[in-house]
Amino acid sequence: MSYRTYQKRTAALAFAAALAGSAVLTAAPAAQAQVVDVNYQCKTPIGDKSAVSPIDIKGVKSGSSYKLTMSWQKGVSSSPVELGKGAMTPSAVIKVGGADSGTVAVSGPANAAAIPANTPIKINDLSGTYTPKKSGKVTFTAGVLTIKALGTTTTCTPSNSPGPSLTLDVAAAGGSGSSTSGSSSSGSSGSGSSGSQSGTDSGGSLPQTGPEDSVVALGTLGGTVLLAGAAGVLWLTRRHQAVRR
Repeated sequence: MSYRTYQKRTAALAFAAALAGSAVLTAAPAAQAQVVDVNYQCKTPIGDKSAVSPIDIKGVKSGSSYKLTMSWQKGVSSSPVELGKGAMTPSAVIKVGGADSGTVAVSGPANAAAIPANTPIKINDLSGTYTPKKSGKVTFTAGVLTIKALGTTTTCTPSNSPGPSLTLDVAAAGGSGSSTSGSSSSGSSGSGSSGSQSGTDSGGSLPQTGPEDSVVALGTLGGTVLLAGAAGVLWLTRRHQAVRR
């Protein structure tokens, strides 16, 4: 075998290793979360009220399910009288869309401090569990918020058709449905909906989504493949030169 032919073969091996590393990276699942402005129209015991609050939804993979946490950055509605500690209990639903459908029920603790009269009610983080029924790109969007206080119920419904706050690439147990990868971004106020599973599983601080951790791990694997390919080319080249000598 001529030296030129040998060089072509080693170059081909290095190129194949590079392609393998690239394939690993592009196959990584994607997730995207963003804060979305939701215009709530609230039906209260003393009349209709409205408020806009940025909504954030985060998801963390836990076994075959995902822990979802829904956060409000501004208060909604208000009470004509002070709400004492523990007097107000919130709950909400997250709409599921994309490859899956349904709703996820989320709930949280009562207010830890008194809420003054005629002051926007700050909603604590609400959490629940989503279990995929189908595989693919699933969106999670803010749904109806319910506030119970002093024996009354206030229902707040999004009126501006908000977009998804979170999109995940999920895999259903048993592999039902078709798998799709990619990230979602919504317009100025996107918040996505996902699978129909309810729960009240609470999670602590959820700053990242599971798929992003996978991207880091797969990126490291891709780099390892590239380094291994380059090392092999260097070894073969030196060995061939030693044989020629």
